[in-house]
Amino acid sequence: MKKSSNPIINVDNQNYLRIPIKTRIFKPGDDIVDIVREYVLPLYQKNDTIVISESPLAITQNRAIPVSEIKIGLLANILWRFVGKVNYGIGLRAPTSMQCAIDECGSLRILFAAVIGALSKLIGRKGDFYRIAGMQAALVDAASTSPVPPYTECVIKGPLHPEKECQKIKDALGIDACVMDINDIGGSWMIGSSKGVDKTFMEKVMKDNPQGQGDELTPICIVRKAE
Repeated sequence: MKKSSNPIINVDNQNYLRIPIKTRIFKPGDDIVDIVREYVLPLYQKNDTIVISESPLAITQNRAIPVSEIKIGLLANILWRFVGKVNYGIGLRAPTSMQCAIDECGSLRILFAAVIGALSKLIGRKGDFYRIAGMQAALVDAASTSPVPPYTECVIKGPLHPEKECQKIKDALGIDACVMDINDIGGSWMIGSSKGVDKTFMEKVMKDNPQGQGDELTPICIVRKAE
């Protein structure tokens, strides 16, 4: 899905403005509170909520792993071949991203998830692999997914403790925050937030991907009720 050209979306008969914020490229060791202070505070209005993209947050936590540093084990080299093709990216259908999922979740859990997932497909049910493997397996972004150097040849794992990171922003700056994974086919998934942010609402208000999936360098988006 391309970046939405309409900054306004109607959710439950109310219009909301989405304001993507252009930033510098994040790097390991960046403090997300300092980033929000620098880029969001000049534009912030009372009752705004901010959306932070999951991969840029993960980069600040040193979760972007160069493919040259990933040692692919036997299990990863077998399992990636059985991952189905999807319309929104590579996912775990690559030995390097599968290895990162195994590193995050453990070989036994991934193997069990793969067996149950395969059996479930025989009866026409999908999604059991990720339900068993867990959130971190689902959040792994394969190498070449990011168009932003120097991360083009990195597997990016999901961010750690997204709720904690968002609450840090809320406590320090008074800004409601959430972390979201938004894919290329209209899916939006809130994976963590500061206290009180409505998951269902945020997934509706961001469903048309106003931040984009390319090199826009808009990892943060303000959501504001439109007058």
